[in-house]
Amino acid sequence: MTAARVGIGGPVGSGKTALIERLLRDFIRIGIEVGVITNDLVTDEDAERLRRGGQLPEERILAVQAGACPHTVIREDPTLNLAAADRLEGKFPELDLILIESGGDNLASTFSLDLVDWWMFVIDVAGGDDIPRKKGPGVLQCDLLVVNKLDLADAVGVDFDRMMSEARASRGARPTLATSCRKDIGIADVVACIRRDVLFR
Repeated sequence: MTAARVGIGGPVGSGKTALIERLLRDFIRIGIEVGVITNDLVTDEDAERLRRGGQLPEERILAVQAGACPHTVIREDPTLNLAAADRLEGKFPELDLILIESGGDNLASTFSLDLVDWWMFVIDVAGGDDIPRKKGPGVLQCDLLVVNKLDLADAVGVDFDRMMSEARASRGARPTLATSCRKDIGIADVVACIRRDVLFR
């Protein structure tokens, strides 16, 4: 049985790496075996952050340097990520799940379904409450839309309820969840969604 592959994309600064840190904590607690692949332009910064967190053995966290717009290696030519995921599975056959994080791009960033089985797109309230109205491909096409940093809504003058309403309206039946990594809000809902729609479907 191969590990399920889940993509996590979204604009720079939306909180993708912080979300992965919280998801790892919960997955480990319930006995889900996880590996992570991060994508960035020319650095391993996100992978190093996760390694410093110490939740996973360092060998279970791989970094892909895209050398170009990060969406290139998750959508147009995912060869580097496919090879990294295959290496993880070959070394750790017990893995249930591989999380593949995009290094951050604009609202057009999407994942190739040759690379992942299911993917989520992370936006945040500080990026502006007009993001759902812009209806970028990432927002519309992902399996799960995560609206992160809900605790900052008042500080940045965002009508959070309206933002969530517009996000849900733009996506029809596809799920949208709100989270705050700092306040640990909504993380369990994301875990439950992945378990239901990916691991145990």
